[in-house]
Parts: sequence; structure tokens; C-alpha cells
Amino acid sequence: MISNIYIIGVGLIGGSLALDIKHKKPESTIFGIDNNQAHLNEALELGVIDEKATIEDLDKADLVVIAIPVDATVRILSEVLDKISDFGLVVDVGSTKSHICKVVENHKKRRNFLAMHPIAGTEFSGPKAAIRDLFQHKTNIVCEVEKTAFKLQEKALNLFSNIGMRMRYMNPESHDKHIAYMSHLSHISSFMLGKTVIEKEKNERDIFDMAGSGFESTVRLAKSSPAMWAPIFKLNKDNVIETLEDYISNLEQFKELIENDDFEGVYNEMKDTNYIKQILNGIK
Repeated sequence: MISNIYIIGVGLIGGSLALDIKHKKPESTIFGIDNNQAHLNEALELGVIDEKATIEDLDKADLVVIAIPVDATVRILSEVLDKISDFGLVVDVGSTKSHICKVVENHKKRRNFLAMHPIAGTEFSGPKAAIRDLFQHKTNIVCEVEKTAFKLQEKALNLFSNIGMRMRYMNPESHDKHIAYMSHLSHISSFMLGKTVIEKEKNERDIFDMAGSGFESTVRLAKSSPAMWAPIFKLNKDNVIETLEDYISNLEQFKELIENDDFEGVYNEMKDTNYIKQILNGIK
């Protein structure tokens, strides 16, 4: 039975998990742990958590969710596993998996850890960003499930399924490669589009007045937290560089088509890429 749940990092993902778990398991107690005391107080006031806690309390945990930047997860994961009982489970929700799995591969309580990545979120951060049903119909990538004790993984995966996630299993290296293309590149593109516009459009009123829905949706991710995303790019550096090289190559080719007045080529590039609609609609 999962009754005492400790959330390390009470922001968007940790807080939203807390709200969904509490909704599905109202008898459970949600404890919050965060270095930012203002965030802890806010999470308590908003009802995201029931009580504050510290790392020292983790021996009482049935489930610990680590929802902090990935570099911080790498630093504290071994300590967290040291603290929990033999019957507790630790999960992380980080956007990179290889470094996280590597750091605990020889830990004596490796069987008490489940590496996962729920692919869900918004551009907002902090306890105020936590929302119910964020994970409805979202994919949860689970890595190295075979290294987690079966009874512990079964309880956790049932819980995450109950709050709306669909499970997919993948090794850490494949996860990091694929997610660089599907998530990390889109965030970099959004940040750099925002940077380009800010540098070239000096009049903020022009940006405000002329930004249509296309610009707004494309640059939305540039509002994401640098404190979360810089460590992701650091820990997935090789894959991110590969995706950027591919992306820059496509941009250069597109630029050349325009320079050479090859607008039939421009049309065909866009027409071919329209196929992405069929892929995404088919998945939905």
C-alpha cells in the first residue's frame, strides 16, 4: 500500500503529480521537500502538499518522487536511496535518463529505484503551475524496469496508470537520443527564436502588437525555466549537439533554396513536412 508519499521538488511536475495522486488516493499523505522554503510554504497554502518534510524523514516513505533539475537528481539520488526503507520506492521524473541510471547502477538498493520520464508539462514553473490531470493520456517512459523489485514497480506503475499515463519501456540511451529530437530541440529552437526577435526588434510594443498566434505558440517554450533546461542540455550534450547539427543543416538548405529563388523547392520542402500532421493525428 502506498500511503506516505514524499515529493522532492514541489514545482510543476512534482506538484501536479501530488495533486493527481491525492485525488486518486485521498487517504494518502503528501509530504513536500524543497530547498526553496517559499515554494514549500506556497505548496502548503495551495493544498499541493499536506505537510513539509526533510530528507531525514524518508525512512517513513512508501514512495519518493524526485522532481528537481536532472543535475541535482544525479547529486542526491544515492543519498535518497540510502535513507529509504527496504519497502520504499524512489522514482525520478527527469528528462534525461543515462546519467541518472548510471549513478545508482551499483547501489545496494538499486532494486528500490524506478527511472521514468512522464512526457508532460507546460512552460510555467513553481507550485502555482501545478495542475490536476496534467498526465491524462500522456506517455510515461520507464527505463531499466527489470532492475526494480517487481512488487515495488507494480504498485507504482498501477498508480501512474490510474492517474492517466500510458507506459512505454525503453533503455536509457535510446530515451536520451529520441528525447533530444522530440523535446530538447524544440526548446532550443524556441529560446533562440525568442532571442533573435528580441535582438532585432528593439521596440517591445512592436513585438507585442505584431506577435500573432503562430509566433506565440512557437516561442511559448522560451518561457520555460532555464534552471531546469540548462542541466538537461548539459547531461544530454552529445545527443543535443547531434540534433542541432541536423537542424542547422536543414535550415541552411532551406536558406539556400530561398537565395537561389527555388520556391518550388521551398514549396516541396514544406509539403513533404506536412506529413507530420498524419503521424501526430494517427497517434492521437
